[in-house]
Amino acid sequence: MAPGLLDLVHLTTWAVCAVIKLPQLVAVLRAGSAWGLSVSSLLLELAGLLVFLRYQIYYGYPLETYLEFPVVIAQDVILLSCIMHFSGKVRRACFYALVYWVGWYMITLQKWIIDLAMNLCTFISAASKLVQLQHLWETKDGGQASAVTWGMSVYASAARIITTLMTTKDFAVLIRFIVMLILNIWVTATILHYRKIKKTD
Repeated sequence: MAPGLLDLVHLTTWAVCAVIKLPQLVAVLRAGSAWGLSVSSLLLELAGLLVFLRYQIYYGYPLETYLEFPVVIAQDVILLSCIMHFSGKVRRACFYALVYWVGWYMITLQKWIIDLAMNLCTFISAASKLVQLQHLWETKDGGQASAVTWGMSVYASAARIITTLMTTKDFAVLIRFIVMLILNIWVTATILHYRKIKKTD
């Protein structure tokens, strides 16, 4: 792939990720509710994103391969704060913030810890998607879950597969993005399926 095309993939990924959670956030704020969203899923997603970002920094990978992650993390924190607010669990949010902050520093104490954390990160991130899927299946309703946000996640995962192959060639990172792509497609399709059923009822 030509460097110009690689730059284009990086740029479009950054652009998508700059607003990836905004449709979800708008839906939650408009409804004044987090119906259809799993807090557990978002907490797992945030843990996976933090571990992944820390791994990229620890190994000194090029900034363009993970530049969007701090922005996505910030959006997740804002979304989680809104959800905690609407569900009356603001105090619990402070506890989670402390756990994540301590974890951010603990995982780089030893090289084997960050490597293990990265391998577990794929399972954690996959679990976040599976928890959201389970929530959708149980409620049989997409609620405030945004198909646009999940669709953007599909694009970002696919783009990062390409950029990983072209830059770092890190197998653990590649596997993570392949798994995320499959699960993001599945969640998007599930949300659209339940929206279609709801419209026909």
